[in-house]
Amino acid sequence: MNRQDISFDAEGTTLRGWLYHPPTKIQRPPVVVMTHGFAAVKEQYLERFAERFTDAGLAVLLYDHRNFGASDGTPRNDIDPWQQIRDYQHAISFVRQRDDVDGDRVGIWGTSFSGGHVLVVGAIDPRVICVVSQIPTISGYASYQRRISPDRIQQMNEMLIADRERVFAGAAPEARNVIPNEDGQPGVYTSPAAVSFLSKPASRPETWDNMVTIRSMERARDYEPAIYVERISPKPLLMVVADQDTVTLTDLALQTYNNALEPKKLVLIPGEHWAPYIDQFEQASITAREWFVEHLMT
Repeated sequence: MNRQDISFDAEGTTLRGWLYHPPTKIQRPPVVVMTHGFAAVKEQYLERFAERFTDAGLAVLLYDHRNFGASDGTPRNDIDPWQQIRDYQHAISFVRQRDDVDGDRVGIWGTSFSGGHVLVVGAIDPRVICVVSQIPTISGYASYQRRISPDRIQQMNEMLIADRERVFAGAAPEARNVIPNEDGQPGVYTSPAAVSFLSKPASRPETWDNMVTIRSMERARDYEPAIYVERISPKPLLMVVADQDTVTLTDLALQTYNNALEPKKLVLIPGEHWAPYIDQFEQASITAREWFVEHLMT
């Protein structure tokens, strides 16, 4: 595998990842820019997607979000979706300045939280040629309202307010587990499917912390990437949606797909939110690869 460690500057913060080159000698291949979802790192299943894309003759830039994994940034495990969107754009600038890939043929791929990011980046950045959005975040508010029981919303709001005011007073932002840990501390994700998936050895590389700041949850609640979907056209958009998704919510994704303009394609895969990484990896990865080949290589 022809993979090299890379780093690039993103407004004073160094982001790190891998640049994959296709195994065949293709002069300046097109390039796919990709990163992971909420509180995740590149070692959590994304290597397989990158390798699948390079097998077709594509280069791939796969990097960690700021504050996560190999990338710099503080506070650690802190998420700002709009900063992550700007970082996608920094990554595009990075590949466009290289001589070993074709910076005029750039596709973007995102999954879950970053599946929402690519809807925004595809709409606002004219350098993007095509978009693949897998199990995307659609509406932070709608997801929050449906995943948090009504009797817990006031409690959640009080927790977010208290954290905001502690940070304003000079304290570091507090964090909580992504999934509950062994000593019973609560987690952001509590469903049996999420806990099972994120407890697998492959889901817990050394670079991943089972931790995310509380204020990341507030920012996620207020994030509405779907409003950008109509602006992606005439760039080709592929959406890969799981038909039993209770995290990013299947019906919201299907409604957003219907709002997108042509050219577009929908692939509905069986399973829950985590299905594309394991059970439905073949369909999810091959469909995305074919989309990039069609729109970046022809």
